[in-house]
Amino acid sequence: MALADRQLKVLNRLLREILPANRFYAGQLGNSLTVISLDEFVERVPFTTKEELAADHEGDPPYGTTFTHPAERYNRYHQTSGTRGEPLAWLDDPDGWEWVLENWRWVWTEAGAAAGQSAFFPFSFGPFLGFWAGFEAAASMGIRAIPGGGMSSEDRLRLMARLRPEWICCTPTYALRLAEVGEAIGLRVSDLGTARMIVCGEPGGSIPAVRARIAAAWNAVVIDHHGMTEIGPVTVGDLEQPELLKIRHDAYFAEVVDPESGEPVTMGEVGELVLTTLGRAGSPLLRYRTGDLVKPVACGEAFALDGGIIGRADDMVVVRGVNLYPSGIDAVVRTCDGIGEYEVEVDQREALPEVRVRVETGEAVAQELEGKLRTAFGMRIPVEAVDRGSLPVFEVKAKRWRVTT
Repeated sequence: MALADRQLKVLNRLLREILPANRFYAGQLGNSLTVISLDEFVERVPFTTKEELAADHEGDPPYGTTFTHPAERYNRYHQTSGTRGEPLAWLDDPDGWEWVLENWRWVWTEAGAAAGQSAFFPFSFGPFLGFWAGFEAAASMGIRAIPGGGMSSEDRLRLMARLRPEWICCTPTYALRLAEVGEAIGLRVSDLGTARMIVCGEPGGSIPAVRARIAAAWNAVVIDHHGMTEIGPVTVGDLEQPELLKIRHDAYFAEVVDPESGEPVTMGEVGELVLTTLGRAGSPLLRYRTGDLVKPVACGEAFALDGGIIGRADDMVVVRGVNLYPSGIDAVVRTCDGIGEYEVEVDQREALPEVRVRVETGEAVAQELEGKLRTAFGMRIPVEAVDRGSLPVFEVKAKRWRVTT
């Protein structure tokens, strides 16, 4: 059966299950809906936005009306990271959680993991979804899942040195941070036995300069992945073409649209990723505007994402006619050796926005970076050298992009 036919069959099954029980979508779509094509689905179903979800949660706290079943059916609680505002609570029933785990098992399999191997998870197990699902999916596959919560970076490295896990899952930022800490305590991460890494939470795994720096530090293959608490695990990097993120199209109906008009973009053009969860009926999302900017390219029956997650629609700033994204700045910063943390300040209070970068490094490297930024973007972006340890350190999603309006 062709992919579109499989998606349509599952989508209609999902619509039958969630309507009219799901108050959020029943209010938009009525008590029932059947579509005869994916095109009809796109025509008849409006976008769902983060702003709508936030208003729904605020109007009917604490969980809103987006959940299909009675509250007692749900046994998992997570919440969004708050990248686009206040964190949103998100629930899963056992069936929905199994769907999430199945998607992460796909990620593990596509990345090349196998039963009998071990994976280390160096993060605090808070309400953020990502690594909870990765951890449980790994364990269910026979991968020995090693929790690294509640430890300092030094203790995590020492534990890894003892156990020598083949895999590590973390953000790109924290992979570089662990390498820096290891260097300081005489415990090189390249000697820990890690062969492959799954990085997510930030675009770095699909940025060649960032990926190369992590790979060199760890002597490991770096595989990108992305997902969202409210959506689930969506993509994994292609082992043969690491600049591509593959979407699990049997689990998601994916679209890429112009952020302004909402119309589909053509292959090779940048647009906003829109996702419909084809499973997770207990907490579904239909045509959800993720805010992630991507470039679709043909791949098999559907498309992959060239360059991974390029940026976020609400993070882009226009400075002197140049579109700037956090991932673009990060790509340049990571070409310079000797930089610890950094921070980008965007001041939009005047008619002409200004951008400045602060980096933990010496004056010579700061001048080198300023020159590279001028070459990359065709304008001067001042770079200030600051003392090491003066900027925030991040384990999960780094928040280096500070905008003043």
